[in-house]
Amino acid sequence: MTKTKIGLGLASLGRPEYINIRPDQNIDKSAEAFQRKTMEVLDEAYEQGIRYFDTAPSYGRGEEFLLDWYQSRKNEGLVLGTKWGYTYKANWELGYNGPHEVKEHSLSKLREQWGYSKQLLPALEIYQIHSATFESGVLANKDVHNELMAIKKDYGLKIGLTSSGKAQSEILEAAMGIEVDGEELFDSFQVTFNLFEQSALPVIKKAKNKGKLLIIKEGMANGRVFPNKDYQHYQEHYHLLSVLSEEYKVGVDALALRFCMDLVEPQYVLSGAGNVGQLKENLKANEFELSRNDLEKLKSMAIDVSAYWNERSKLEWN
Repeated sequence: MTKTKIGLGLASLGRPEYINIRPDQNIDKSAEAFQRKTMEVLDEAYEQGIRYFDTAPSYGRGEEFLLDWYQSRKNEGLVLGTKWGYTYKANWELGYNGPHEVKEHSLSKLREQWGYSKQLLPALEIYQIHSATFESGVLANKDVHNELMAIKKDYGLKIGLTSSGKAQSEILEAAMGIEVDGEELFDSFQVTFNLFEQSALPVIKKAKNKGKLLIIKEGMANGRVFPNKDYQHYQEHYHLLSVLSEEYKVGVDALALRFCMDLVEPQYVLSGAGNVGQLKENLKANEFELSRNDLEKLKSMAIDVSAYWNERSKLEWN
């Protein structure tokens, strides 16, 4: 078995709407109900052995929920990660007519969001730029780099970034070359990787060889790995996943996570479970290992990187 551990991301737990393919669950979408549910999922995750929890200010009230849980439970052995650079704008308004989150990678935004996020100390170990891009200017902003290095030195944190989009590989390559006073700034990378989006694998391997901590996100391709009649071009893939699901006696979600664990062997792969039932199904990925032959079959599902991200850009908040 690989040493990869499953972590829990709070993207779908901290806000009532999220970019994903999922049926209307007909659930209570009040903030109070979501907080109760989040506490249940966090408690179950800890009970099941999960120790890494990943959030962000743009996950609605996800950072607030995690902070409340952390301070009230006082569990030991936690590794918390959060991010900066996006602001949540939907304000819990269902069907919000506008961007739910807005990116800003400025020094002032870093200082503002760090002011709240540092309450997660001392369990906070990983502090990340949320979805770094060339366009946002953050990879060239030396003032931000200096501030992050100061946070790293003052609090003993790992400084990281998360990546999305078809330029992921170039972003990671550029980030690995950023130094402050002769010291590499970035210690960790959180990368979008799954059955359909495998383009960053070469640079992921390079980062591993440099000793970087690796976290895999969106391992289920925002729900696209599950059988769906709207995605006819994936029907052969869905058939294979169904066959393997029967063979390994686990759900497609566990297969998708196990694929990332066996092929990439990161430190963490994130479950994005929205309830206790989904979490338990995801954790079945810990109970088996893919054969080399099946791993190669699943590896062949990769699609063109531009096609993947064009498809993702059409997903709606629901």
